[in-house]
Amino acid sequence: MGKDESGGFHPLKGKPSVVNKVEGLGIPNTPSDKLEEFLERDDEYVADDLTLDPSVPVRHPNRNTSKGENSFKGKENKPESDKTSEFVIDEETKTEPEELPQVLNKELFIELATYRAACCVTIYIPTHKSGVAVNEKKDLIVFKNALQDIAKRLAEKEIPVAVIEQMLTPGHELLKDDAFWGSMNEGLAVFISEGYFRYIKMPVAPESEVMCEKTFYVSPLIPIMACKEYFYLLVISKQKCKLFRADAFGMEYVDVPDLPSEMMDVKRISEKDASTVRVDNSSGGGANFHGMGGGNPDEKDNIAVYFEHVDDILYKQILHTENVPLLLAGVEYLIPIYKSVCDYHNVCSDSITGSHEHDDKNELYKIAKEVMTSYFEQPLDKALTIYANQSATELTSSSAEEIIPAAYYGRISHIFVRKADHIWGTFDENLNELNLGNTESPDTEDLLDEALIKTIQTGGEVYVLDQEKMPAETAVAAVFRY
Repeated sequence: MGKDESGGFHPLKGKPSVVNKVEGLGIPNTPSDKLEEFLERDDEYVADDLTLDPSVPVRHPNRNTSKGENSFKGKENKPESDKTSEFVIDEETKTEPEELPQVLNKELFIELATYRAACCVTIYIPTHKSGVAVNEKKDLIVFKNALQDIAKRLAEKEIPVAVIEQMLTPGHELLKDDAFWGSMNEGLAVFISEGYFRYIKMPVAPESEVMCEKTFYVSPLIPIMACKEYFYLLVISKQKCKLFRADAFGMEYVDVPDLPSEMMDVKRISEKDASTVRVDNSSGGGANFHGMGGGNPDEKDNIAVYFEHVDDILYKQILHTENVPLLLAGVEYLIPIYKSVCDYHNVCSDSITGSHEHDDKNELYKIAKEVMTSYFEQPLDKALTIYANQSATELTSSSAEEIIPAAYYGRISHIFVRKADHIWGTFDENLNELNLGNTESPDTEDLLDEALIKTIQTGGEVYVLDQEKMPAETAVAAVFRY
């Protein structure tokens, strides 16, 4: 390749050869077996001894592919004929799958929600934790079919085959990972872009979705965002009392120092003064606690003294700063005894009866969560009540034409979105211009998803609901701040 008098480059004469999968790299076509030799001719790709020719496209070696940066920024307005130049094939960089937490905080949700690129692939599938479906690898097959579906969609968008292969390779690698598919939860969410592959093993089952847009589809993640509601579960028995902390997604054991290992660890000091008890403490020293009264205690009195000691320790170390429900689980006759000596003010009226000290934690959590269903539904019930009370005013709406602009401008305090629904169109925030369409297209975006994201960013509350729980017969409803 030579230069003319003005310093411009001229291609070599003759018909150019063909090289596979390097369109859009800014490299003239040449046989693939000579590509390395061609690239070594660096004297033809520099403006001078120290400066790379600005026409040669390069990717910054310190680019951050894990924080939502994308390599397509500023290229979305390219003409249709120049689509392949939006993508840069980096054969030396391998994208590793990254697992995200099962429960998302607001910051991580916003990071996913605001990621933008020329191509953002989102996959949601319900999965299985055990049973025949796991043995027959049904989840793996569903995911494999989703990858094949995405490959076809990307090809229809005229994305280079090499770019498609790079994007989907981490997914195909997961298909070979038996341990991955053997440790599923209720659902799987996968987010794919160029140089980007993240997934979540969801604790709730999503609706099946496969989407390819300029942003990730995040509405199904709302049910797994960290919530403020939690409760304590106390398993009581004469052998051992155990405390757990539970929320909408799971339950963990709470290690409480100094809890007696069984009822007999609490002994009366004197039959003459049964108002004081002593606790055997291997670490040295004794602790005195108020008892149930004088005289030789019967079995019920012994149990009451033991439970009072347990309650004193729990209150001192854990519960004195709490105001959340305490759910009791134990043999039926033990429940009223514990309640009679308990100082904590927020003991649930309902309880779990039966012998549960040896139950599997996950099975016990399922029972506890069912008992506490109404507790976790309180925020939604309150929001629906607000909507109902304001329904005759201008502070509520079930019209997408009103709600979508209001979300962009931070006017929404509560928004209710119908599960697995979409509203396609465009909204110009500067011009306050809304255009709604009936179907998905390259020029539209999911405005329902965008309204949800904007509401979260501006501190509003979001609820993704089945139709029967929606406050209106529409895909979206909202309460306005003003």
